[in-house]
Amino acid sequence: MTPHSIAAVNLLPQQEKISIYRRFIPGVLHQRFNDEFVDAEGRELLDLKCDAGSTEVILDLRHSYGAEDPLLYAHLTDTMNGQLHVLLYVVNDPDSPRFDIDRMPDGSKTEFGVFKRNLEAERAAMEAGLAPGQVRRGLRILRFSIQAFEEFAQSLGQQMYFIEPLYYHNAIVFEGYGFAYQQGLKRMRHIHAQFCDGGSYFLKLDGSTPFRAQGMHRTIRGRSWSIHDGVLGEPFSNVTMYKYVGENASVSTFPDGQW
Repeated sequence: MTPHSIAAVNLLPQQEKISIYRRFIPGVLHQRFNDEFVDAEGRELLDLKCDAGSTEVILDLRHSYGAEDPLLYAHLTDTMNGQLHVLLYVVNDPDSPRFDIDRMPDGSKTEFGVFKRNLEAERAAMEAGLAPGQVRRGLRILRFSIQAFEEFAQSLGQQMYFIEPLYYHNAIVFEGYGFAYQQGLKRMRHIHAQFCDGGSYFLKLDGSTPFRAQGMHRTIRGRSWSIHDGVLGEPFSNVTMYKYVGENASVSTFPDGQW
């Protein structure tokens, strides 16, 4: 029988699990590794955590053995109804410069700026064109990632899936790819309204920090950095999105927003 959830896949023999979970790796990465995901010495570059009895899977693909950062990192789980929920999905360009926003100079973790912030690294990342949460530039393959994930969802008999945007810019980008809001739409519209001229967040772009420069309200990335810097007065949270396979919800909370 075809498994219809992460929990069901995790009960299968290891090789079957690997075969199924490899489906949501974008085709462009399959081509890069000739479908092998091993290096010239035969060492595994793909690590899967998908224990029997668990309702989640963590996929970690490195471009080379022992690489500092994953090429692709994905954390998926089941909802209470057995639907797919993407908790984290990150693609890094391993050849791009690294910015240590995830750790302090002493090596302690920042949890990507949630608990503490490496302000010097964040400023350098922002000036290099990155968004909050990025240690490296992405590979710009989100379109292929969504296509692969929807094929994976369909292979499990699923016609919709959920995703957790960790930052404001994630949510806006997902809107552009056809996602709608399970929760957070009112919040997103409020954020947009308050970034418009004269709004409470607009007024906080006073140049008091590098992340609150005047004019940052005009771009997706600028807004996201200022939100990361605290202009909301609270963390960006309680936003969950969903998408029906092959459909576009045509939701936009930042009309004509540019990156």
